[in-house]
Amino acid sequence: MEDERGRPPLGVILAGGLATRMGGGDKGLVMLDGRPLMQHAMAALHPWADRILISANGPAARFAGLEWMGDAPVLPDTVPDRPGPLAGILAAMEWAAAHAPDHADILCVPCDTPFLPADLLPRLAAGRQAAGAAIALAAGPDGAGGWQRHPTVGLWPVALRRALRNALVVEGLRKVGAFAARHGVTLVRFPPGPGGRDPFLNVNSPGDLTGAVGSASTPAGEAHS
Repeated sequence: MEDERGRPPLGVILAGGLATRMGGGDKGLVMLDGRPLMQHAMAALHPWADRILISANGPAARFAGLEWMGDAPVLPDTVPDRPGPLAGILAAMEWAAAHAPDHADILCVPCDTPFLPADLLPRLAAGRQAAGAAIALAAGPDGAGGWQRHPTVGLWPVALRRALRNALVVEGLRKVGAFAARHGVTLVRFPPGPGGRDPFLNVNSPGDLTGAVGSASTPAGEAHS
């Protein structure tokens, strides 16, 4: 799936949170079914992304020696005080502009979503094009017959980086949805996964991890067949 420049997006895994509900540390390195959570997310991005970036604060050396990381650069926030996922999105946009200027888009996912759908990029790209929007964010079933927005799963244009930096640094804006709404956003609905599971389920706590054991081996996107 290519952008208007003929290049696929850069994949971005957002792993800059504090993971307080998991006891702190790197949530993306918590093991699920024999693989770190972040490796599950990376496997889902690989078919669609030209290269994968990791948004993570702290020493990058802690990821050294992890073969599954490949050559993925680790990008710290470029604004202070850990202002949340918008800072990770900004760091990826600015890296793309500096090091991969022929890429127009980034495809973002959190590090703790091990059940991402196999058709993530095609559906987001098609939804964005159909709506004539700049940004496409994902929505999954909320368990009550409605839809829940997942603002950290989305397709973003790198061209918004200056506006995003201004919003973060000058305005102090922190909410992904609020920024996206300013620049034209569409929500793309994804159906439930196997067993009716939300394909964007976040593993936020030890209980979530226990409930996910044995499920991550199910091929992503199987529910779309």
